[in-house]
Amino acid sequence: MSDEANAPEPNDVPPMLDKHLCFTLYAASRALTGAYRPLLEPLGLTYPQYLVLVALGEHRTVSVKDLVAILQLDYGTVTPLIKRLEANGLLQRERRADDERVVQVALTEEGVALHRRLSSVPPAIGDAVGLAPEEIATLQTLVRRLTVNVNRHNAGATRQRTA
Repeated sequence: MSDEANAPEPNDVPPMLDKHLCFTLYAASRALTGAYRPLLEPLGLTYPQYLVLVALGEHRTVSVKDLVAILQLDYGTVTPLIKRLEANGLLQRERRADDERVVQVALTEEGVALHRRLSSVPPAIGDAVGLAPEEIATLQTLVRRLTVNVNRHNAGATRQRTA
């Protein structure tokens, strides 16, 4: 049999890697996360720990359940982050008095002080991104819409599989 007979039909060939939206987003995410590393390492933080501090700086006290939702991560990822930050004296966990099933987290004084030091990070990342503020806003709007659309699609697909 010849190679021509085994050649896939033109529509059967997946697009080149650089045409995959998922790869473009993945590469951009890795590059952007990498830009945070030299800014966060001197502070003793990883990028996910930074996200927790930013979220707690914004929300003050939040349940672990809500923090999972805010960060769009799962419990298996967030719980070790919380434990590490707590061990480093940056946040504290406590059960709510009115419902002991709910664990809340908040920054300690040391965590608040470190959170204040994080104010230099966004401008440095803005410089690394090299986009005008309006371009960043447009990109964020599009990526947020993409996230909502894909999550909605995935939820529908999950419902169809379980029906």
